[in-house]
Amino acid sequence: MTRIARTALIFWAAITALVAASLLIIYLRWGIAGFSIFIQQWPLTDLPIVLVSAALTWLLAGFLLYRLANEKINSSNALTFAGFFLIAFVYLNVLSERFRYGDYQYYLQAANNLLQHKPLPSTYFYLPLWATLLEPIAPLGDAGMLLILWLVNILSLFLFYFLLHRLLETYGFSIRLAAIAATLFILVNTPLLRTLDYVQVNLLVINFIFLSLLLYPKYSFLSALSLALAVHLKTSPAVLVLAFLLEKDWRWFGWFILSFLLLAAIPVVVNGISPYFDYLNNIRGLTQARQAIFHETSFDSFFRFIVSALKLPNIFVEIAADAAKVILAAAAFFVMAQCVRMKAFFSPSPNPLPKGEGQRGEGTNLLNAVPSLLVLMLLASPVVWEHHGIFVALSFLLMLKRIDSPSEWMWFGFAYFLEFVLPTFDFFPWSYGRLLAPLIILWLMLKTIKKQESSRFFSAINNWLTKLPASET
Repeated sequence: MTRIARTALIFWAAITALVAASLLIIYLRWGIAGFSIFIQQWPLTDLPIVLVSAALTWLLAGFLLYRLANEKINSSNALTFAGFFLIAFVYLNVLSERFRYGDYQYYLQAANNLLQHKPLPSTYFYLPLWATLLEPIAPLGDAGMLLILWLVNILSLFLFYFLLHRLLETYGFSIRLAAIAATLFILVNTPLLRTLDYVQVNLLVINFIFLSLLLYPKYSFLSALSLALAVHLKTSPAVLVLAFLLEKDWRWFGWFILSFLLLAAIPVVVNGISPYFDYLNNIRGLTQARQAIFHETSFDSFFRFIVSALKLPNIFVEIAADAAKVILAAAAFFVMAQCVRMKAFFSPSPNPLPKGEGQRGEGTNLLNAVPSLLVLMLLASPVVWEHHGIFVALSFLLMLKRIDSPSEWMWFGFAYFLEFVLPTFDFFPWSYGRLLAPLIILWLMLKTIKKQESSRFFSAINNWLTKLPASET
């Protein structure tokens, strides 16, 4: 196998060199215009994205051959790399096709406005850091911005796979089960596909959240910086600070405040304080009455249609939505407290602490608190688009450790189908399955809280995969 891989790698390198040489010859002979002679663009395709997709796929093939040739892949990590390459090749093909990419244009408009010393557009609902960081590439225009952010999203997808994989291992999944779970989760995933379709910022946000969890407590500053970056990209991750506060690690909290303020200073230095006032005005506008959108599955959207259909005053939208969020917050905090007390999702090994006796800064309270807070982070927002569902990935996957009975599996499967499998559609009230699904998961967390051990199914599969031989392939 090694000899075959090395031979294939040599052929791959030779073909790569020939392609590079042909590009150089075309450029030296005909200049940039010469590429139009040798490269065709089909209708409705985005040529730069197609070419980058093909190049990345080719480079990943070379990376695979390199790892095989150097015996870097064995039976212990084969599923990990099989999952990664499967995901990479599938999504590079899918995302090179004829999409009408969307949300990046809001980012481009915001960056252009800052360059021209204009207020942030009313469609921009993020803190100013993201638009400020995009200012240097805004002069590249629509096509340039799309290509760069598309590439950032693809690389973020690759990183998301490995971070999710590693975080599942932290929670007790074997390396093989983590690979299987992460691969299947990513391969069929409506919120993830929508995130990539829209060139949204969600993958950057969730990656920073995962990094903040994985880096704690060993790298306290980097953990705090990662979460601060997530909050600057999308304000809702701020609720996760509470999980870190449960560790009573005031040094981490100090690092977080410092990181947040330093990041906040960047837009002020570049553009002054006014973008923050623009942000506050835009956020305030989210709470104002407007037409319901059935694939925007927030409490606000749900009650907005009901109030409109009943011809009630618009004030009832705010009252009903706020009441629902207060109840949600109370439920999420209660479930969080129970998960922390019972160490429902994570218990340090090999010597778990007695029930309810977490040590300061060890991470046990943090990892047990996060799953329920992610549900709150998603549903407490005034706007919950279908692509935001990626934020509760961990909440759903960790329930594989808890559910045991057929009824629990039925409810979990129903919630998972609504959140991650069902395509987006607009049909009241059935489109609001993505509002219901995280609530089902929160209820399952509470229902299974008294179980001292992981589910029998999870333990059996996890142990079986762990005991498989790990010899070299």
